[in-house]
Amino acid sequence: MAQGFSLKDQLFNAEKTRYLSGLFADIEPAFDGAAFQDAVLSRLPELELKERMAWIAECLQQVLPGDLPAVAPVILQALPPPLNPDKTDDDFGDFIFAPLGEWVVAVGLDHPDLALDVLAELTQRFSMEWAVRPFLNTHPDLVMARMQDWCGHSSYHVRRLVSEGTRPRLPWGQAVGLALSDPLPLLDRLQGDPTRYVTRSVANHLNDITKKEPDLVLDRLQAWEKSGQQKAEELRWMTGHALRGLVKSGHPRAMKVLGFDPDADIKAEVQVTTPARIGEALEFEIALTGSDDQPVLVDYIIHFQRPGGKVSPKVHKLKQTALKDGKLGLSKTHKLKGNATTFQLVPGPHRLEVQVNGRVCAGVDFDLLG
Repeated sequence: MAQGFSLKDQLFNAEKTRYLSGLFADIEPAFDGAAFQDAVLSRLPELELKERMAWIAECLQQVLPGDLPAVAPVILQALPPPLNPDKTDDDFGDFIFAPLGEWVVAVGLDHPDLALDVLAELTQRFSMEWAVRPFLNTHPDLVMARMQDWCGHSSYHVRRLVSEGTRPRLPWGQAVGLALSDPLPLLDRLQGDPTRYVTRSVANHLNDITKKEPDLVLDRLQAWEKSGQQKAEELRWMTGHALRGLVKSGHPRAMKVLGFDPDADIKAEVQVTTPARIGEALEFEIALTGSDDQPVLVDYIIHFQRPGGKVSPKVHKLKQTALKDGKLGLSKTHKLKGNATTFQLVPGPHRLEVQVNGRVCAGVDFDLLG
């Protein structure tokens, strides 16, 4: 049977290890490339992705022992040229450089100024968002001061590190001991950035904050709109991306900030048009009516049955548009994958609801067939 795609094997493998080894062997006579590769590959197959990062860093320390002042010149000299500065997005870099950040953390916490210098260089080859967080927890004042400088850095990768490194809910990242409001002065500077790579990070950071303090985010977005530092179109995109979690939950103020009236007099009807079967699709039609041609943000919610009798509602985006002559008709085909590994479908009674401007307006029960 054919094996599925393995991200860890694509990112960390013999070829990538050989490439990293060559960078150090070319500039450091003491670097035993063969020993390094043998050590890495001896355990790589048994490790998961994050564990591979830590193991490669440990193997680097074995081949080139010493504290950060001793190894930093070697690390910096071994680096390839920075990522293309002419790009503005989708240039995350090569994952094989992530272990270098782990190495800096392991030997550099007692040398924070030098470590931050090295991380600023490394992040221009691969994002150091995970590596900067232990320094943020150990030396918060120093790191936050350095991040103020980084907000004006010529590399957008370094500017993005400020937002991404201080995110409250960074995937895979160590938790940071900052108050949710602490990074906001940094985001105030970054929100006007000309690159989507940075503004997306700012929006993701705000979305993290909305999980606990939505009004803090809504106040900031409205202040940014008044400041005029960012192009209106880009700020609209950032706002929508930052508030996506609140939109799913139907947060009234978020709807108003986005230009949708949660109290609008809109009626909805929904009907399932074909039998819903696992492995096929749920097909349905929606009819909206209102008093005028007002903007609407339409989502739909499927209440899935779970093993053991529990119900799990999932909110899905449908359409951002406006009524025409007080009416709007929509249709949707929602695929019902029967072989998904992350969410197993269970036959039985289900419910479909229509959410307009954050308010559930209609619903219908249906049976999901096996």
